[in-house]
Amino acid sequence: MSRPSTHPRLTPQFCFNQTALRDFLRISRGTIDDSITQNLNALLTPAHRGFDPSSTSTRQVASPDHGRSLQPEQCEGFKEKVLFPSWAVRSDVLDYCAGVATSPDPDDPDSVLRQIEDSKARERTVDERLDPYSSRYFPREARTESLAMLMRNERAVEKIIRMRTWSLLAERCGMTADSAETAFDKWRVTQRQ
Repeated sequence: MSRPSTHPRLTPQFCFNQTALRDFLRISRGTIDDSITQNLNALLTPAHRGFDPSSTSTRQVASPDHGRSLQPEQCEGFKEKVLFPSWAVRSDVLDYCAGVATSPDPDDPDSVLRQIEDSKARERTVDERLDPYSSRYFPREARTESLAMLMRNERAVEKIIRMRTWSLLAERCGMTADSAETAFDKWRVTQRQ
């Protein structure tokens, strides 16, 4: 069985290093959610009856998924020990980095440069008759703004991935009518108690 994602050390530097942040999310999703079919197949036990040579002499007309459903306790174990803990780690990272993105950033190395560029842009003389492009000015965005945009995108990706994983899990395990978020929220409540 796969292992849940490990919790990275949460610091503002981790969040602002968008390569490390994206790599963590990509690896975590790839290990658990993107390979959900393989993870669920790993829960199946080999044939209980052993190999029957006569089974190859006749054509099997049963659907390919016949006998591929999992035992409820296997599904619950996978959800409790692997899936939900991985989702929790990713949720914690996304929540923390979203908080960093909305906080003031006194350590922004580009803040002085942005202030200089802004003051130069205000002092510039614009004559659109001579140069129609002279009024253009595209200020650099602060790294908190860039991080906030990344967090919005990653939350949308996370939502899609969870819905896909949950639908495959429901298909193989015959689970309840709870949505992925509802089931995950219930699990988090039980973990806090």
